[in-house]
Amino acid sequence: MADLAAELDALDPDTAAALEHWGFDRSRLLGWADHLLPGDGASNRVRGEVTPPLPEDIDSLPDRTSDEGRRLELLGLEAIRRSELAVVVLAGGMATRMGGVVKALVEIRPALTFLDARLAEREHWSAVADAPLPLVLMTSYATDDPIRETLGDTLDGRRVDAFTQGVSLRLTPDGHLFRTAEDRPSLHATGHGDLPDSIRGAGTLGRLMDEGVRVVWIANLDNLGAAIDPLVLGKHLDGGAPLTVEVVEKVPGDRGGSPFRVDGRPVILESFRVPEDVDEDSVGVFNTNTFLVDAAELRDLDMAWTWFRVEKSVDGRPAIQFERLIGELTSALRSSFLLVPRDGPESRFIPAKDHAELDANRAAISARVAPYLAAAEHQRHGP
Repeated sequence: MADLAAELDALDPDTAAALEHWGFDRSRLLGWADHLLPGDGASNRVRGEVTPPLPEDIDSLPDRTSDEGRRLELLGLEAIRRSELAVVVLAGGMATRMGGVVKALVEIRPALTFLDARLAEREHWSAVADAPLPLVLMTSYATDDPIRETLGDTLDGRRVDAFTQGVSLRLTPDGHLFRTAEDRPSLHATGHGDLPDSIRGAGTLGRLMDEGVRVVWIANLDNLGAAIDPLVLGKHLDGGAPLTVEVVEKVPGDRGGSPFRVDGRPVILESFRVPEDVDEDSVGVFNTNTFLVDAAELRDLDMAWTWFRVEKSVDGRPAIQFERLIGELTSALRSSFLLVPRDGPESRFIPAKDHAELDANRAAISARVAPYLAAAEHQRHGP
């Protein structure tokens, strides 16, 4: 670690200033290098008794036209009307599989970006509820400036706001700073598990709660299926668990998080955390990375985060980075897993991680955002 510390001391002034600006934690990186770097993929696997979830761990939505569906939908809509909901979108990622551009600014169709779609969604539900529904973006060192420049005056710090997640430096497998082909240190964002600490540290969560927010809805930028829905919000409010996690039926090829029980506790485990002797396919549902969490629980959260060793290929060479994941909230907060539709017009999982997936899901995405765009146009120009 002495060599790594010396390399950090020798960083050029511009890089050192940028790291300080984005909240780099030197001691944390040295600790990761000491404790996590010598491991391999096996070091990420969870310890304890890992079993599939019980049937009662997975809840489902009622038909929205049923008496129960209408009751829950009204419950959610009234909460939005009382300004009790804020939406936080994970917008720190670069679309590396789409040419390395800022994912928020990728066009899902001509002249319509992911960011445009999220703004239209916010505007629609704000008009429906006649309330200043806040949309908050968690950005990163790589995306914050472009997103802020694009938003301009729309970023008013109330209806639309942003805060940044953490940053660190990639290492080589033998513990030195990884340097790019241009001989510069390689920065990376430290995972969407940064959200609780970052939203609190920025003062954003405190402001939202002062304005009456009770529930924070967390969603991936590029899953436009994970849209605001009063029925889902009502289900969360009615269920009593401080954390609701959306899951969908698993299909072949899905790799990511799924609900398991670890020593009897229902949690989300990413694929790389599941012990090798546990059959992932024994769990038939898949985590969409969409969460509804009580704001007070997020404010008071006190947990020891698990940091993961992640192997990347950068410039064709192996690099190691360290991340935490938002699904780890389930290890600290009592959680309800909510089965939501994956297919059809009610689908809540329409991902677009690369061009092929975007092309395959373009029709479904367009259908999902069309009502928001039409409503926004109506609001601006009238009938």
